Amino acid sequence: MGTTVATTPDRVTPSRFRHVGANLYRYEPSGNYYALVKRGDKQFRRSLRTTDRKLAERRLSELRQQVGNLSTDEDRTVGFAALAERWLETAQHALKPSTVDRRRRCIKALAPFFRNLTVRNITRRHCEQWLTERGARIAPQTFAHELDTMRAVFNYAMSIGLILSDPSKDIKRRKIVSKLIEVPSREDFRRLVAAIRESDGRISSQARAKEGADLVELLAYSGCRLDEARNLRWQDVSFEHRRITITGGQRGTKNHEIRTVPMTDALARLLERIHRELAPQPADLVIRIRSARKCIETACRRLGFAAYSHHDFRHFFATTCIEAGVDIPTVSRWLGHKDGGALAMRVYGHLRQEHSFSQIRLVDFASPLQRPDSQPPARETAGDHTMLPRAPVSV
Repeated sequence: MGTTVATTPDRVTPSRFRHVGANLYRYEPSGNYYALVKRGDKQFRRSLRTTDRKLAERRLSELRQQVGNLSTDEDRTVGFAALAERWLETAQHALKPSTVDRRRRCIKALAPFFRNLTVRNITRRHCEQWLTERGARIAPQTFAHELDTMRAVFNYAMSIGLILSDPSKDIKRRKIVSKLIEVPSREDFRRLVAAIRESDGRISSQARAKEGADLVELLAYSGCRLDEARNLRWQDVSFEHRRITITGGQRGTKNHEIRTVPMTDALARLLERIHRELAPQPADLVIRIRSARKCIETACRRLGFAAYSHHDFRHFFATTCIEAGVDIPTVSRWLGHKDGGALAMRVYGHLRQEHSFSQIRLVDFASPLQRPDSQPPARETAGDHTMLPRAPVSV
């Protein structure tokens, strides 16, 4: 039910509206009931969206209670930006620092559309102005973040009694189309790493590029996110148990949970080599650089490859594991997903084209069905997921 502010009682004209009870009016042409409730210096006119008198009276009672809860103190003059910052202060204890930063950027982008307005005077029209002037130009994911922030601020305003309803509630989200994931083949990955290590051929350049190549390999062999990989310390590496513990450092992992990932042979070889070269202390970082973006871009440009990002090597890890026969719920746990494999199935279910062609060769419509007395070996099961015998993961 939408709320509009009536500046004078004259909005309810006797010729069209009939007064039938305290704060209750009936619109004669349609029979619909309306409420007119006053609070302080404001009058609120709302359609009760019914022609039933009893239902109208119940909805009027709810509206009176809502209006009665409205704040009449100095908060009435607070603007959107000030209230948004207050909301963020109350919410940030449960948010990651990166999420708080993103919310602040959203507030900064939203504030110009509500400048010189108190929160109580923001209407649907003002929200639609953001939708038409900015919402149409920004990426769908940015649109979703800003709309979520706007609604969170208005919900906070409702919770402290500043407004009756969220003026942005009817704005629909834009559809987010997932970006097509481009994953290098294993041969292309080997060529890319070699090109990073080769750099421009000069010894000094190769020395600088070495850690960039090591970071790329760590991402590809472990499935770590970039922030997780660059916060990995030698105390998190167990050569004895062939596993690494992903903590994410002080900021933690994306889902705030520590996880353990077994080492592939390639990861074990990489970490053993780096450990021999550095002779590090347990608290030292495994990778001492923060980014390999420039050397990745240079190598991709030299080889004529797509412009890969750090995150694409996490996809490379997941895809390689799935193609090797590892079941998706297990890969999902290695990646740190908490949904049992739903996201991994959606993202990696298609696999690479060459793997798809190799799998279709297993389908044979010409051969007779197997007799009941010649059943294939039983498959292992894990919950509701069937797992074929799998080969070791090799990347």
